[in-house]
Amino acid sequence: MDKKIGMKISLYMALSLSLCLSLAGNLSSGHFTLPGFLISFVVSFIISLIIGFFIPMKPLTDKLGAKAGLEDGTLRKRLFDSLISDLIYTPIMTFIMVRMAYTQAVKQGYSGDFGTMFIPSLFLSLVIGYILIFFLMPLFLKLVMKQAGIQPPMGGRTPENDD
Repeated sequence: MDKKIGMKISLYMALSLSLCLSLAGNLSSGHFTLPGFLISFVVSFIISLIIGFFIPMKPLTDKLGAKAGLEDGTLRKRLFDSLISDLIYTPIMTFIMVRMAYTQAVKQGYSGDFGTMFIPSLFLSLVIGYILIFFLMPLFLKLVMKQAGIQPPMGGRTPENDD
């Protein structure tokens, strides 16, 4: 049951992050097109799913949080967990998305360097990703737990991705 819960949360997070980061990236580029957005969304969704299914976030954040002396159920732990997830998902997704956009831009005559496109996009994506992960993870956890017929303990943290 826990693996199914983790997979559903990964799916919901992949969908949310991909949608929001693709939209933000396309809008911030100043060259929004629906086909560009859709391609970006699909590719980032696939990347996000791969990351979510192959990197066990809950065990990873729990292990790192324990090393940092953070207790489950605290705001500090949640802030830390969001940061770890953001630092794993966002740079990979952003690099691939910006690489795709850069390749297209060069074909259309763009003469700037990759870093000029990547650094501002990475910063924006890290901020947006962190906020999304911080707020959406607990909501998706409650939703998935409810769908599974599991009552989360009052005021406490429940297993998100325990393997």
